[in-house]
Amino acid sequence: MTIIQHAVWFYHRFPLNYRDVQELLHQRGIEVSHETLREWYLKFGPLFTDESRRGSSWLLDKVCTTVDGVRHWLWRAVNERGFVLDIFLQRHQDTEAARIFLIKLLGEYNDPDTICTDQLRSYGDAIREFANLVHVDHQHRALQQHG
Repeated sequence: MTIIQHAVWFYHRFPLNYRDVQELLHQRGIEVSHETLREWYLKFGPLFTDESRRGSSWLLDKVCTTVDGVRHWLWRAVNERGFVLDIFLQRHQDTEAARIFLIKLLGEYNDPDTICTDQLRSYGDAIREFANLVHVDHQHRALQQHG
């Protein structure tokens, strides 16, 4: 089911046609015809779209990465079913970056019931800027140290 979900997400999220999605999957070692992709989209597209847009729990996380020698932050939002709602590459991890990411998410999805973040203060500051998120349960999770 993950391959189908990923293929439908590619088609729905980006301006791609079935042959583009077929090529992206082929590069990842997955052989599927564009006709099969069309059938998957017709059958599962509305299901994935409806489920991903309902109010739910969002996990917001980020990871530091380097692009052309410059440090960037890759922000990610995942719902409680593990569906990646959106990703966002930004050079900063401040309140403004968190606010921009939330604007993107709220433009695509219904308000969540719960938002779980790490303890970065920028998340809380950005969440408080949105009147529709005032009553959302904002939970913090401890950062894991790798060592």
